[in-house]
Amino acid sequence: MRIDVWSDILCPFCHLGRRHLELALEQFEHRDEVGVVWHSFQLDRTAEPVDDAPVIDRIATKYGVPREQMVAQHEQMARDAASVGLDFQWETLRGGNSYDAHRLIHFARTLGLEEPLTQRLMTAWYSEGEAIGDQDTLVRLAVEAGLEADAVRALLASDEHGIDVRTDLALASQIGITSVPTFVLDQKYGVTGAQPVEVLLSSIRQVWDLQGTEPEPVAEAGGCGGGCCGGVCGSDRGEAADGTEAAEAPVADPARA
Repeated sequence: MRIDVWSDILCPFCHLGRRHLELALEQFEHRDEVGVVWHSFQLDRTAEPVDDAPVIDRIATKYGVPREQMVAQHEQMARDAASVGLDFQWETLRGGNSYDAHRLIHFARTLGLEEPLTQRLMTAWYSEGEAIGDQDTLVRLAVEAGLEADAVRALLASDEHGIDVRTDLALASQIGITSVPTFVLDQKYGVTGAQPVEVLLSSIRQVWDLQGTEPEPVAEAGGCGGGCCGGVCGSDRGEAADGTEAAEAPVADPARA
């Protein structure tokens, strides 16, 4: 079975969702027969490489949400993260643009280093207050993950693997993905948000049993149209890379498991 996941490094729910998927698969009886493919997603494709404005204030202002509400939400996310072994330092988060980081991940995939690089980048942003849109920072983190500095600098000086990022974004738009994390199980069934481990595990087991049958609903997505709420981070727009409106998703409409 294949699991496709759309995720952005600059999305705290994506970090939690990734960890929940890892824990769910550890409990899945057929783990060795599951392949996970990670896809790029950008919550804000027009952002500057680095934005040092407090993330809480920026989100609260952008979506007209009281700052106290955003603080409470991030404090809850920190507790949820700690319960599964993650360290979410939300007060040190630095905004920016994740395009170069996604290109770098695609490059690392060709070298067999996708997992260590992704983990290093995610930890740097999620726990260490690093600006992953800064190219010097990306070079340092990539070297720590096992990549060669000169190769990383050459990549960042070009648009190499940009087509891979844009392809992921276009595919997300084509199937109607506007918020992350989004998990597509067996290329048919959509599950959105940082769902609890037990929900993901139940969904994976259902899809495993349904292989070869007609699509049926799996799990309800919890989310919103913009900002971060309900377990997902939403993009500002549901349009493809070329600016066209997103097509209706062929994945199954989610329903409560």
